[in-house]
Order: sequence, then C-alpha cells, then structure tokens
Amino acid sequence: PDCNNAGTLRPDIVWFGEIPYGGPQTAEALANCDLFISIGTSGNVYPAAGFVREAAHYGAHTVEINLEPSLNAHHFTLGHYGSATQCVPEFVEHLLSA
Repeated sequence: PDCNNAGTLRPDIVWFGEIPYGGPQTAEALANCDLFISIGTSGNVYPAAGFVREAAHYGAHTVEINLEPSLNAHHFTLGHYGSATQCVPEFVEHLLSA
C-alpha cells in the first residue's frame, strides 16, 4: 500500500498453467548438465516434471530431494527423502567429500 501498487507484486515462480520463461536456455542446460537435482516438488506439474527425463536422456545423474517420493520418483537415479533442511546439507556434504 505504501507504493500505491497494492496487489500488483507477485513472487518469481511459475504458477499452475503457466509456461516457464527461458525455455531454450532450460533445454540447453538440461542437455548439458552432469547432475540434475530436484528439491521439493510434487512431480506432477509439467513441463517442469519432465525435466528429469530430459536430463537423464542426455546422461545426467538425477537426484530427487523431497519430503517423500514424488509422482515421478521412478525417473530419478537416487532419492533422498525427509526435510530439505536436513537432506540438502547432507547431500552437499556427500558431494563435497566425493
């Protein structure tokens, strides 16, 4: 209300039914990544839910970090399940020690 634009701001996220921006850059990143990590998703909203399959198609190691297995968990090479505040630091520590 202080800036006279109440209700016109929104978070920088993709809502249901929206197409993510950066399509060509995303496709290129998925084709060239060695490691694809998905953190905190239902695995149900496309096109993002399909990113794991695309990354895997190009040879990336795929990891899901989530409270519980997502709807597309079977597409991931590895799954870490539990709170992100615990699983993410543990996974990063594992990566750095390898």
